[in-house]
Amino acid sequence: MSTFLSLHVHIIFSTKHRKPWIADDWIERFHEYIGGTVRGLDGVPEAVGGIADHVHLLVGLKSTHRLSDFMRDMKKSTSKWVHETINEPRFGWQDGYAAFTVSPTARDGVRHYIGRQREHHAKQSFQEELIELLQRAGVAFDPEYLE
Repeated sequence: MSTFLSLHVHIIFSTKHRKPWIADDWIERFHEYIGGTVRGLDGVPEAVGGIADHVHLLVGLKSTHRLSDFMRDMKKSTSKWVHETINEPRFGWQDGYAAFTVSPTARDGVRHYIGRQREHHAKQSFQEELIELLQRAGVAFDPEYLE
């Protein structure tokens, strides 16, 4: 029998010290670059979004992907792009990330959620959003590490 997979992950990661480094005048190009990086890492970019201090991804992964390696390579490549293309040497990503598996029936909802980040964050901070997502997923966390 062949192997059949449906591995979809909603990943959230923030800029170093949650600084609002990602500017409106290049955010769209950056999100496009992130999507290309996902493809370059042999993943499927299903949605890319976010605001000045963090990024949301919905990615399809293969059974051969190791999430920690995928994220290390994603952060390295995208930091390099900002340093070289935007000429912002101070840019960096915070250590860590949040990742949630997504069922096939929930993918459209997650895509919609990612696409509405600007509107969403007019009402809720990144930290409030992350706490809510962690709690809904039943993930134990230490608030000290959310700063």
